[in-house]
Amino acid sequence: VKAVAFSPDGRLIVSGSNDKTVRVWDAATGAERRVLHGHSDEVTAVAFSPDGRLFVSGSDDKTVRVWDAATGAERRVLQGHSDGVTAVAFSSDGRLFVSGSDDKTVRVWDAATGAERRVLQGHSEGVTAVAFSPDGRLFVSGSDDKTVRVWDAATGAERRVLQGHSDGVTAVAFSSDGRLFVSGSDDKTVRVWDAATGAEQRVLW
Repeated sequence: VKAVAFSPDGRLIVSGSNDKTVRVWDAATGAERRVLHGHSDEVTAVAFSPDGRLFVSGSDDKTVRVWDAATGAERRVLQGHSDGVTAVAFSSDGRLFVSGSDDKTVRVWDAATGAERRVLQGHSEGVTAVAFSPDGRLFVSGSDDKTVRVWDAATGAERRVLQGHSDGVTAVAFSSDGRLFVSGSDDKTVRVWDAATGAEQRVLW
């Protein structure tokens, strides 16, 4: 199993696996509700929409798939990435989601239509992690190129390139108030960044 996520109401769990399936579980009982087939390679990332009606999955098959949480129906297959998808994240209002890929890009998608809004280039190695700020104005991406990049969600503009890690970045997450975000790396550190300024606040060893 490569990825797991709770539904916003806590009733469901979804998991993505090397067996190419997405599975939906009842959080209260542990019962397997559904086994969702469609991906042709390992499922690497899953995320629920904020309203819990949809979830998305990313895969080494280069696609992002959109699923109906209530029925398990495959709503859309989103193509565009030229290498495996490694990370997915929804905006807080549920209108957008982003995907990161080994193709070095971050792509921005319209959650309602599946339209590809933007292709964001800048990373020089594969993108490993993505996260939206709680207010939905920013998102960040981490990469094997050792950087964290901060993007404007409305325009797609690259706001900042944050350097400091000495090896690939593997994880990113925002604080609940959106003032800070953190990055984890194969360099064995966690770095804490100021979301407004990009200043490195702390290095956790």
